[in-house]
Amino acid sequence: MALFGSLSERLNHIFSKLTKRGRLTELEIRTAMREVRVALLEADVNLRVAKQFIAAVSEKAVGQEVLQSLNPAQQVIKIVNEELIALMGSGNAKLEVAPNPPTVIMMCGLQGAGKTTLCGKLACYLKKQGKKPLLVACDIYRPAAIDQLKVVGGKAGAEVFEKGTQTPSKTAKQAVDYAKRMGYDTVVIDTAGRLHIDEKLMQELEEIKKEVNVTEILLTVDAMTGQDAVNVAETFNNRLAITGIILTKLDGDTRGGACLSIKAVTGKPIKFVGVGEKLGDLEPFYPDRMASRILGMGDVLSLIEKAQDAISEQQAKEMERKMRENSFTLSDYLAQFEALKKMGGASALMSMLPGAGKFKIDDDAVNEKHIERVKAIILSMTPAERENPQIIESRRKKRIAAGSGTSVQEVNQLLKQYEQTKQLMKQMKGGKGKMRLPF
Repeated sequence: MALFGSLSERLNHIFSKLTKRGRLTELEIRTAMREVRVALLEADVNLRVAKQFIAAVSEKAVGQEVLQSLNPAQQVIKIVNEELIALMGSGNAKLEVAPNPPTVIMMCGLQGAGKTTLCGKLACYLKKQGKKPLLVACDIYRPAAIDQLKVVGGKAGAEVFEKGTQTPSKTAKQAVDYAKRMGYDTVVIDTAGRLHIDEKLMQELEEIKKEVNVTEILLTVDAMTGQDAVNVAETFNNRLAITGIILTKLDGDTRGGACLSIKAVTGKPIKFVGVGEKLGDLEPFYPDRMASRILGMGDVLSLIEKAQDAISEQQAKEMERKMRENSFTLSDYLAQFEALKKMGGASALMSMLPGAGKFKIDDDAVNEKHIERVKAIILSMTPAERENPQIIESRRKKRIAAGSGTSVQEVNQLLKQYEQTKQLMKQMKGGKGKMRLPF
């Protein structure tokens, strides 16, 4: 399901009724706002936050300027969009950087929120920003926590500093000293979590904070826990004065209550969101982009950024040349699939396109297993067959199917989809037809 799918559908349904009416009365707007309030509460938004949000929107929406405008429904949606942005934070909250390296980031949160994995994701993100991060293992209680951090650190290409089960505050201090000596500009401390908040956990975190000069205290919360995530954030903030929040498992949260409530309740910004299981599935949080997606207006900027991460400028130029010369091969077709996979799949991309919430995309068409089958089939072909698929007749298809562990029917299906994609590119080159996914 798309991000905040059920909430987006409800809001779009409410606003579609307004747009059909043309001019609006104050009663119609207030009725719509009551429906929006119910939709927010069903999305597990904090009651106080939902009330304040509706009051702020209603006050602006029933003004004379809106009611007497040519298109009041669009004005109401504009106000809702602005208030959603204000609710989640006015802009992207970047990580603070210490004036004298290293920048020290302390990660905290309850057990099960994905904190250790997130340390690896953050290291991966920091490396892309040109930083040199050091991960520090300060979770000495959970079995294999240190080993897990070593595994994710290895995948991210970041060194892990650990001193076994010695006092976490002592390990943190030694890690910062080590980072200074070895030229690391960022230290990410993975602290222990608990199944619930307790005094021992808080005291340990306070000791680390006291022992090292912490630049950022980032709280990891599981977005799928809804209001519980907000309560956890409030408690941690009261004790530690956190500087920001990272919401994990946002891709699995179809309600969105935590995302819409947490900034208003704690006063602290959401800095990142986890949107998948891979190391690269960590994104900076942009309130305006999130509000736009919730209202079905798309998120073209994030789409462009994902495309830039998945496809290099050289690859884009090469693809443009092939489109111009109509020389798109099966090897290029496979590269397209793998780029789409890196970008999160068809449904993830469609959710970023304006108005795309009205369409249902079968993500199975571009899931990992399907891409692996496509890859197996294409790699079972000879270089000549990949360059010129027209030569693939019945005998060759049987050989390719046997070599890839698939069926002749699947080989035929792949060749048909390839031809459709090639035809689509030809239309795009000539500016004809409408673009559609060839899956």
